[in-house]
Amino acid sequence: MPTASDQPLPTADAGPALVARLDRLPRHAVAYAATGIVGLGMFVAFYCNFDINVSFIQTCTDIKPGCTPENAGEFLSLPVVLFLVGYMAGCLALAPLSDRLGRRPLVAVVLGFAFAGSVVTAIATTYPMFVLGRAITGVVLGGILAVGNTYIGETAPAAARARYTAITFVMCTIGAMVGIGLGLLFTTEPASFPDGLPIALAGPDFANGWRWIYGIAAVVAAIAAVNARRLPESPRWLIEHGRLAEAERVVSALEQRALRRGPLSEPAAHVPLPEHEEAPTAAYRELFSVARYRNRTILLVLMWITGYATVFAYSTGSTSVLTGLGFTPPVAGMISAVGGVGFFAQGLFSAKYSEAVERRFWLPIGAALTIAGAVLIALLGDSIGWAFAGSFIVFFGFNVWVPPTFALSAESFPTRIRSAGFGLVDGLGVTGGMIGVLVIAPLVGHLTTLAALLLISSFQVAAAVLAQFAPRTRNRALEEVSP
Repeated sequence: MPTASDQPLPTADAGPALVARLDRLPRHAVAYAATGIVGLGMFVAFYCNFDINVSFIQTCTDIKPGCTPENAGEFLSLPVVLFLVGYMAGCLALAPLSDRLGRRPLVAVVLGFAFAGSVVTAIATTYPMFVLGRAITGVVLGGILAVGNTYIGETAPAAARARYTAITFVMCTIGAMVGIGLGLLFTTEPASFPDGLPIALAGPDFANGWRWIYGIAAVVAAIAAVNARRLPESPRWLIEHGRLAEAERVVSALEQRALRRGPLSEPAAHVPLPEHEEAPTAAYRELFSVARYRNRTILLVLMWITGYATVFAYSTGSTSVLTGLGFTPPVAGMISAVGGVGFFAQGLFSAKYSEAVERRFWLPIGAALTIAGAVLIALLGDSIGWAFAGSFIVFFGFNVWVPPTFALSAESFPTRIRSAGFGLVDGLGVTGGMIGVLVIAPLVGHLTTLAALLLISSFQVAAAVLAQFAPRTRNRALEEVSP
């Protein structure tokens, strides 16, 4: 029987046919690559983002003279902001390289930053060294979101891009839950539920649990980086670079995987591809010289800035915010941990329903839920049950829009500059996270609980309004949306 390598090399006319064959593949054909390999990278990135949430109080009191559980929030802003600077570097510097060098090698590179940063953080003996480790680690979040979501968008069929993104995002939610959960286990003292975790390990004989948390991150990052070598290159990227024979082999291998579970449907009509040209050496120049992509870039940057102001204020600092509002550190940690469960539930929900409506409609839905949860915490938070319910809803709400909007950001740019476009809007957008940490968080202690939580949530409302001007991308071929 002839193999793919025995077949005649495809001609340039084969590009549209390959894309059509790729678009009709079922999820299980690419699950090992998207949900498995890229998903593991997403797990690492979000573990590294959330692992500071509960554990920082112990970290700060251990390595920063003068830091106490009550004032730890004052020292949180610098490592979080430098983490976000690393995030921006991953988006703006590394993401464009994947348009030139390929998606697969860049996935491995960004995971290397997770390993290096986690090692530095785990062995840090001073506050500046800890901050440096967080800055290095931040590169992985920006890089993997840009390159990983670009990869998923290029391999998923047109009718399921947001769903594929959301399924992979479940791995992000698990990473966040594990990061917060290990913070509770390793860095808080045991207490009866709901004032704490009865099986928590922190105490006089175990005062460095935070180091274990970052050590675990380093081990998982190393495993993910090695595993990235198994990632098949994006066929769309190969086609864009004229490597049609390699694209044929990748698509054929994916088809063989799919055929193990039954016959495949016939490919849809071919969508014409833009004439092949090498990846531009100045991707950002093209983004701003073409009116279509310039307008999309500006809109998406503003949308991510406002949305991320809410996301990062809650995701990286909720425990410190709640402590500043009068909750004891163990209780604040427990409330944040329940929020992590809401984050996971949101991932499962998005995996099933993210294709139900157009991408831009998820932002107002999420904003409404975030505000509802904030009101519950503020008005009924004296009851731990209501505080848990409010935290669950808040974390569900400020995340439910993210997977569809990741898909939208990748869909809004052509293959030749897709990763650069995603990296630019997400990288500049993360300045909103800095606003959340540097501007919003310091105001919390001077406001009532209701005013503070509504202030944090209001930025997501602004993002929801902006999102309504985004392009319609649901159920449309990438080459039609972004020629």
